[in-house]
Amino acid sequence: MNGGVAVRRIPPREPSGELAAARGAIAALRDTAHVEDVSPHTRARLGDAAELLADDIARVEALVASCGAGGVPPATGAADHLLRSGGKRVRPMALMLAASCFGAVTEGARELAAVAELIHAATLLHDDVIDDGDERRGSPTARRVWGNAVSVLAGDMLLVQALRIASRVGPRETWSELLATLGELVDGEVVQLRGRSALVADEDAYFAVVRGKTASLFRWALRAGARTTDAPEPAVDALGRFGEHLGVAFQLVDDVLDYAGDAERTGKTLLADALEGKVTLPLLLALARDESLAAELTGCRAGDAGAATRLAAGVRAAGTCDVVRARAVAETERAVRELDVLPPSAARELLAAVARDLGARAC
Repeated sequence: MNGGVAVRRIPPREPSGELAAARGAIAALRDTAHVEDVSPHTRARLGDAAELLADDIARVEALVASCGAGGVPPATGAADHLLRSGGKRVRPMALMLAASCFGAVTEGARELAAVAELIHAATLLHDDVIDDGDERRGSPTARRVWGNAVSVLAGDMLLVQALRIASRVGPRETWSELLATLGELVDGEVVQLRGRSALVADEDAYFAVVRGKTASLFRWALRAGARTTDAPEPAVDALGRFGEHLGVAFQLVDDVLDYAGDAERTGKTLLADALEGKVTLPLLLALARDESLAAELTGCRAGDAGAATRLAAGVRAAGTCDVVRARAVAETERAVRELDVLPPSAARELLAAVARDLGARAC
Protein backbone atom coordinates (compact mmCIF):
# COMPACT_ATOMS: atom_id res chain seq x y z
CA MET A 1 0.00 0.00 0.00
CA ASN A 2 1.15 3.57 -0.78
CA GLY A 3 -0.88 6.47 0.56
CA GLY A 4 -3.79 4.09 1.19
CA VAL A 5 -4.00 2.96 -2.45
CA ALA A 6 -2.93 -0.50 -3.57
CA VAL A 7 -0.30 -0.74 -6.28
CA ARG A 8 -0.06 -3.89 -8.38
CA ARG A 9 3.33 -5.52 -7.81
CA ILE A 10 5.13 -7.18 -10.71
CA PRO A 11 7.55 -9.98 -9.84
CA PRO A 12 11.19 -9.14 -10.55
CA ARG A 13 12.74 -10.63 -13.65
CA GLU A 14 15.59 -10.05 -16.04
CA PRO A 15 14.61 -7.01 -18.12
CA SER A 16 14.22 -7.42 -21.87
CA GLY A 17 15.34 -4.69 -24.24
CA GLU A 18 11.78 -3.34 -24.39
CA LEU A 19 11.39 -3.49 -20.61
CA ALA A 20 14.68 -1.66 -20.16
CA ALA A 21 13.47 0.98 -22.62
CA ALA A 22 10.21 1.28 -20.70
CA ARG A 23 12.00 1.81 -17.42
CA GLY A 24 14.28 4.30 -19.12
CA ALA A 25 11.29 6.28 -20.38
CA ILE A 26 9.75 6.38 -16.91
CA ALA A 27 13.08 7.42 -15.38
CA ALA A 28 13.40 10.13 -18.02
CA LEU A 29 9.97 11.43 -17.11
CA ARG A 30 10.78 11.45 -13.41
CA ASP A 31 14.15 13.12 -13.94
CA THR A 32 12.73 16.02 -15.97
CA ALA A 33 11.38 17.76 -12.90
CA HIS A 34 12.84 20.65 -10.96
CA VAL A 35 13.76 18.91 -7.71
CA GLU A 36 12.68 21.92 -5.67
CA ASP A 37 9.29 22.08 -7.42
CA VAL A 38 8.19 18.47 -6.98
CA SER A 39 7.46 16.95 -3.62
CA PRO A 40 9.14 13.69 -2.52
CA HIS A 41 5.66 12.13 -2.47
CA THR A 42 5.08 13.00 -6.13
CA ARG A 43 8.49 11.67 -7.17
CA ALA A 44 7.82 8.46 -5.24
CA ARG A 45 4.49 8.05 -7.02
CA LEU A 46 6.24 8.37 -10.37
CA GLY A 47 8.54 5.58 -9.25
CA ASP A 48 5.45 3.47 -8.68
CA ALA A 49 4.63 3.82 -12.37
CA ALA A 50 7.52 1.49 -13.12
CA GLU A 51 5.73 -1.22 -11.16
CA LEU A 52 2.23 -0.43 -12.34
CA LEU A 53 2.91 -0.12 -16.07
CA ALA A 54 6.42 -1.36 -16.88
CA ASP A 55 5.32 -4.59 -18.58
CA ASP A 56 2.60 -2.77 -20.49
CA ILE A 57 4.97 -0.06 -21.70
CA ALA A 58 7.48 -2.75 -22.71
CA ARG A 59 4.83 -4.36 -24.92
CA VAL A 60 3.97 -0.97 -26.40
CA GLU A 61 7.67 -0.37 -27.08
CA ALA A 62 7.88 -3.69 -28.91
CA LEU A 63 4.82 -2.88 -31.04
CA VAL A 64 6.08 0.62 -31.86
CA ALA A 65 9.48 -0.79 -32.84
CA SER A 66 7.90 -3.43 -35.09
CA CYS A 67 5.82 -0.73 -36.81
CA GLY A 68 8.95 1.36 -37.33
CA ALA A 69 10.57 -1.63 -39.03
CA GLY A 70 7.46 -2.60 -40.98
CA GLY A 71 8.01 -0.58 -44.12
CA VAL A 72 10.54 -0.05 -46.88
CA PRO A 73 14.11 1.25 -46.42
CA PRO A 74 15.32 3.94 -46.07
CA ALA A 75 12.07 5.12 -44.46
CA THR A 76 12.41 2.37 -41.87
CA GLY A 77 15.91 3.58 -41.00
CA ALA A 78 14.73 7.16 -40.47
CA ALA A 79 11.80 6.01 -38.32
CA ASP A 80 13.98 3.70 -36.25
CA HIS A 81 16.50 6.52 -35.75
CA LEU A 82 13.84 8.64 -34.06
CA LEU A 83 12.13 5.82 -32.16
CA ARG A 84 15.43 4.64 -30.66
CA SER A 85 16.43 8.13 -29.54
CA GLY A 86 14.40 7.88 -26.34
CA GLY A 87 11.55 10.01 -25.08
CA LYS A 88 9.24 10.04 -22.09
CA ARG A 89 6.39 8.07 -23.74
CA VAL A 90 3.97 10.38 -21.93
CA ARG A 91 1.04 9.84 -24.29
CA PRO A 92 0.99 6.03 -24.16
CA MET A 93 1.61 6.09 -20.41
CA ALA A 94 -1.28 8.50 -19.86
CA LEU A 95 -3.57 6.40 -22.09
CA MET A 96 -2.87 3.24 -20.13
CA LEU A 97 -3.22 5.01 -16.80
CA ALA A 98 -6.64 6.23 -17.94
CA ALA A 99 -7.57 2.62 -18.67
CA SER A 100 -6.15 1.52 -15.31
CA CYS A 101 -8.49 3.89 -13.50
CA PHE A 102 -11.36 1.53 -14.37
CA GLY A 103 -9.82 -1.91 -14.84
CA ALA A 104 -6.95 -3.89 -16.27
CA VAL A 105 -4.88 -2.63 -19.18
CA THR A 106 -6.10 -4.69 -22.13
CA GLU A 107 -4.32 -5.59 -25.35
CA GLY A 108 -6.54 -3.04 -27.05
CA ALA A 109 -5.33 -0.34 -24.68
CA ARG A 110 -1.72 -1.24 -25.40
CA GLU A 111 -2.36 -1.10 -29.14
CA LEU A 112 -3.99 2.32 -28.86
CA ALA A 113 -1.09 3.47 -26.70
CA ALA A 114 1.21 2.50 -29.56
CA VAL A 115 -1.04 4.46 -31.93
CA ALA A 116 -0.60 7.58 -29.79
CA GLU A 117 3.19 7.22 -29.82
CA LEU A 118 3.36 6.46 -33.54
CA ILE A 119 1.32 9.54 -34.40
CA HIS A 120 3.46 11.67 -32.11
CA ALA A 121 6.61 10.30 -33.74
CA ALA A 122 5.18 10.95 -37.20
CA THR A 123 4.53 14.59 -36.32
CA LEU A 124 8.11 14.97 -35.05
CA LEU A 125 9.54 13.64 -38.32
CA HIS A 126 7.36 16.08 -40.24
CA ASP A 127 8.00 19.01 -37.88
CA ASP A 128 11.76 18.67 -38.21
CA VAL A 129 11.40 19.11 -41.97
CA ILE A 130 9.03 22.07 -41.67
CA ASP A 131 11.25 23.71 -39.03
CA ASP A 132 14.62 22.78 -40.61
CA GLY A 133 15.41 21.07 -37.29
CA ASP A 134 18.97 19.85 -36.77
CA GLU A 135 18.82 18.16 -33.36
CA ARG A 136 16.23 16.20 -31.38
CA ARG A 137 16.72 14.28 -28.13
CA GLY A 138 20.43 15.02 -28.29
CA SER A 139 20.93 13.42 -31.73
CA PRO A 140 20.89 14.67 -35.32
CA THR A 141 17.38 14.71 -36.72
CA ALA A 142 16.37 12.09 -39.26
CA ARG A 143 16.21 14.73 -41.97
CA ARG A 144 19.89 15.54 -41.42
CA VAL A 145 20.87 11.90 -41.73
CA TRP A 146 18.51 10.76 -44.52
CA GLY A 147 17.26 14.03 -45.99
CA ASN A 148 13.92 15.83 -45.98
CA ALA A 149 12.10 13.54 -48.42
CA VAL A 150 12.90 10.36 -46.49
CA SER A 151 11.99 12.01 -43.18
CA VAL A 152 8.57 13.02 -44.53
CA LEU A 153 7.96 9.55 -45.95
CA ALA A 154 9.05 7.92 -42.67
CA GLY A 155 6.47 10.04 -40.86
CA ASP A 156 3.83 9.03 -43.41
CA MET A 157 4.79 5.37 -42.90
CA LEU A 158 4.33 5.60 -39.12
CA LEU A 159 1.01 7.39 -39.60
CA VAL A 160 -0.25 4.62 -41.89
CA GLN A 161 0.83 1.99 -39.36
CA ALA A 162 -1.02 3.88 -36.61
CA LEU A 163 -4.21 4.10 -38.69
CA ARG A 164 -4.06 0.39 -39.52
CA ILE A 165 -3.99 -0.47 -35.83
CA ALA A 166 -6.61 2.08 -34.79
CA SER A 167 -9.04 0.98 -37.52
CA ARG A 168 -9.43 -2.45 -35.91
CA VAL A 169 -9.19 -1.55 -32.22
CA GLY A 170 -11.69 0.11 -29.94
CA PRO A 171 -15.18 1.50 -30.45
CA ARG A 172 -16.26 3.61 -33.41
CA GLU A 173 -16.04 6.78 -31.33
CA THR A 174 -12.32 6.26 -30.76
CA TRP A 175 -11.73 5.96 -34.52
CA SER A 176 -13.84 8.99 -35.44
CA GLU A 177 -12.21 11.07 -32.72
CA LEU A 178 -8.78 10.05 -33.98
CA LEU A 179 -9.61 11.30 -37.47
CA ALA A 180 -10.84 14.58 -35.99
CA THR A 181 -7.65 14.83 -33.95
CA LEU A 182 -5.49 14.38 -37.03
CA GLY A 183 -7.40 17.23 -38.62
CA GLU A 184 -6.67 19.40 -35.59
CA LEU A 185 -2.98 18.51 -35.75
CA VAL A 186 -2.78 19.60 -39.38
CA ASP A 187 -4.82 22.76 -38.82
CA GLY A 188 -2.62 23.72 -35.86
CA GLU A 189 0.51 23.32 -37.95
CA VAL A 190 -0.95 25.40 -40.79
CA VAL A 191 -1.99 28.21 -38.44
CA GLN A 192 1.49 28.23 -36.91
CA LEU A 193 3.15 28.24 -40.33
CA ARG A 194 0.92 31.09 -41.47
CA GLY A 195 1.84 33.09 -38.38
CA ARG A 196 5.55 33.13 -39.26
CA SER A 197 5.03 35.61 -42.09
CA ALA A 198 3.58 38.38 -39.94
CA LEU A 199 3.66 39.41 -36.31
CA VAL A 200 0.22 38.75 -34.87
CA ALA A 201 0.29 39.51 -31.15
CA ASP A 202 -2.75 37.41 -30.40
CA GLU A 203 -3.00 34.93 -27.54
CA ASP A 204 -6.12 33.38 -29.07
CA ALA A 205 -4.13 32.39 -32.18
CA TYR A 206 -1.30 31.05 -30.03
CA PHE A 207 -3.60 28.85 -27.96
CA ALA A 208 -5.41 27.65 -31.09
CA VAL A 209 -2.05 26.31 -32.27
CA VAL A 210 -1.27 24.74 -28.89
CA ARG A 211 -4.65 23.03 -28.64
CA GLY A 212 -4.41 21.77 -32.20
CA LYS A 213 -0.77 20.66 -32.35
CA THR A 214 -0.27 19.38 -28.80
CA ALA A 215 -3.36 19.20 -26.60
CA SER A 216 -5.56 17.40 -29.14
CA LEU A 217 -3.49 14.20 -29.12
CA PHE A 218 -3.29 14.18 -25.31
CA ARG A 219 -7.09 14.58 -25.18
CA TRP A 220 -7.61 11.74 -27.64
CA ALA A 221 -5.22 9.44 -25.77
CA LEU A 222 -6.96 9.90 -22.41
CA ARG A 223 -10.42 9.41 -23.90
CA ALA A 224 -9.29 6.38 -25.91
CA GLY A 225 -7.74 4.77 -22.84
CA ALA A 226 -10.88 5.23 -20.78
CA ARG A 227 -13.03 3.75 -23.53
CA THR A 228 -11.09 0.49 -23.52
CA THR A 229 -12.80 -0.20 -20.17
CA ASP A 230 -16.32 0.27 -18.89
CA ALA A 231 -15.67 3.88 -17.91
CA PRO A 232 -18.87 5.94 -17.76
CA GLU A 233 -19.16 8.72 -20.30
CA PRO A 234 -18.82 11.55 -17.72
CA ALA A 235 -15.46 10.03 -16.72
CA VAL A 236 -14.40 9.76 -20.38
CA ASP A 237 -15.23 13.45 -20.79
CA ALA A 238 -13.36 14.40 -17.61
CA LEU A 239 -10.27 12.47 -18.71
CA GLY A 240 -10.44 14.17 -22.08
CA ARG A 241 -10.44 17.58 -20.39
CA PHE A 242 -7.58 16.40 -18.19
CA GLY A 243 -5.64 15.47 -21.32
CA GLU A 244 -6.32 18.82 -22.98
CA HIS A 245 -5.18 20.82 -19.94
CA LEU A 246 -2.14 18.54 -19.61
CA GLY A 247 -1.24 19.11 -23.25
CA VAL A 248 -1.52 22.89 -22.92
CA ALA A 249 0.67 22.87 -19.80
CA PHE A 250 3.20 20.61 -21.53
CA GLN A 251 3.50 23.02 -24.47
CA LEU A 252 3.73 26.10 -22.26
CA VAL A 253 6.75 24.61 -20.50
CA ASP A 254 8.23 23.52 -23.84
CA ASP A 255 8.01 27.11 -25.08
CA VAL A 256 9.70 28.42 -21.95
CA LEU A 257 12.55 25.93 -22.34
CA ASP A 258 13.31 27.27 -25.82
CA TYR A 259 14.40 30.51 -24.13
CA ALA A 260 15.49 29.39 -20.68
CA GLY A 261 16.35 25.69 -20.96
CA ASP A 262 19.57 23.73 -20.76
CA ALA A 263 20.41 22.33 -24.22
CA GLU A 264 22.26 19.36 -22.74
CA ARG A 265 19.18 18.34 -20.76
CA THR A 266 16.50 19.16 -23.34
CA GLY A 267 18.37 17.54 -26.24
CA LYS A 268 17.13 20.36 -28.47
CA THR A 269 18.73 23.38 -30.05
CA LEU A 270 17.96 26.40 -27.87
CA LEU A 271 16.31 29.41 -29.51
CA ALA A 272 14.97 27.16 -32.26
CA ASP A 273 11.56 28.84 -32.05
CA ALA A 274 13.17 32.28 -32.12
CA LEU A 275 15.30 31.43 -35.15
CA GLU A 276 12.22 30.14 -36.95
CA GLY A 277 10.35 33.34 -36.10
CA LYS A 278 7.68 31.52 -34.10
CA VAL A 279 5.75 33.79 -31.73
CA THR A 280 5.24 31.61 -28.66
CA LEU A 281 3.73 32.87 -25.41
CA PRO A 282 6.98 33.98 -23.66
CA LEU A 283 7.78 36.14 -26.69
CA LEU A 284 4.20 37.30 -27.15
CA LEU A 285 4.07 38.61 -23.57
CA ALA A 286 7.58 40.10 -23.84
CA LEU A 287 6.61 42.02 -27.00
CA ALA A 288 3.76 43.63 -25.05
CA ARG A 289 6.29 44.81 -22.44
CA ASP A 290 9.09 45.82 -24.82
CA GLU A 291 8.09 46.85 -28.34
CA SER A 292 11.73 47.11 -29.43
CA LEU A 293 11.87 43.30 -29.51
CA ALA A 294 9.78 43.36 -32.69
CA ALA A 295 12.85 44.50 -34.66
CA GLU A 296 14.85 41.55 -33.31
CA LEU A 297 12.05 39.18 -34.33
CA THR A 298 12.23 40.58 -37.86
CA GLY A 299 15.97 39.88 -37.80
CA CYS A 300 15.34 36.30 -36.69
CA ARG A 301 13.00 35.76 -39.60
CA ALA A 302 15.74 37.01 -41.90
CA GLY A 303 18.11 34.37 -40.51
CA ASP A 304 20.13 36.62 -38.18
CA ALA A 305 21.45 34.38 -35.35
CA GLY A 306 22.63 37.47 -33.44
CA ALA A 307 19.09 38.83 -33.47
CA ALA A 308 17.85 35.52 -32.03
CA THR A 309 20.36 35.76 -29.18
CA ARG A 310 19.31 39.36 -28.44
CA LEU A 311 15.65 38.43 -28.68
CA ALA A 312 16.09 35.57 -26.19
CA ALA A 313 17.94 37.86 -23.79
CA GLY A 314 15.11 40.37 -24.08
CA VAL A 315 12.49 37.73 -23.36
CA ARG A 316 14.38 36.53 -20.28
CA ALA A 317 14.87 40.11 -19.08
CA ALA A 318 11.15 40.78 -19.46
CA GLY A 319 10.41 38.03 -16.91
CA THR A 320 7.78 36.43 -19.08
CA CYS A 321 9.26 32.94 -18.81
CA ASP A 322 8.27 32.95 -15.14
CA VAL A 323 4.80 34.20 -16.05
CA VAL A 324 4.33 31.38 -18.55
CA ARG A 325 5.60 28.78 -16.07
CA ALA A 326 3.01 30.03 -13.59
CA ARG A 327 0.34 29.62 -16.25
CA ALA A 328 1.55 26.07 -16.88
CA VAL A 329 1.19 25.29 -13.18
CA ALA A 330 -2.33 26.73 -13.17
CA GLU A 331 -3.22 24.67 -16.26
CA THR A 332 -1.83 21.59 -14.54
CA GLU A 333 -4.03 22.15 -11.51
CA ARG A 334 -7.05 22.50 -13.79
CA ALA A 335 -6.13 19.12 -15.22
CA VAL A 336 -5.77 17.51 -11.80
CA ARG A 337 -9.16 18.82 -10.65
CA GLU A 338 -10.81 16.96 -13.52
CA LEU A 339 -9.71 13.71 -11.88
CA ASP A 340 -11.99 14.30 -8.88
CA VAL A 341 -14.86 12.47 -10.61
CA LEU A 342 -12.79 9.29 -10.93
CA PRO A 343 -12.84 6.57 -8.26
CA PRO A 344 -9.76 6.51 -5.97
CA SER A 345 -6.96 4.35 -7.37
CA ALA A 346 -3.21 4.18 -7.82
CA ALA A 347 -3.71 5.05 -11.49
CA ARG A 348 -5.58 8.24 -10.65
CA GLU A 349 -2.82 9.30 -8.26
CA LEU A 350 -0.21 8.57 -10.90
CA LEU A 351 -2.05 10.65 -13.50
CA ALA A 352 -1.98 13.60 -11.11
CA ALA A 353 1.71 12.97 -10.36
CA VAL A 354 2.59 12.79 -14.06
CA ALA A 355 0.73 16.05 -14.72
CA ARG A 356 2.51 17.90 -11.92
CA ASP A 357 5.87 16.47 -12.92
CA LEU A 358 5.47 17.61 -16.51
CA GLY A 359 4.36 21.06 -15.36
CA ALA A 360 7.55 21.45 -13.34
CA ARG A 361 9.98 19.85 -15.75
CA ALA A 362 13.36 21.33 -16.71
CA CYS A 363 13.80 19.39 -19.97
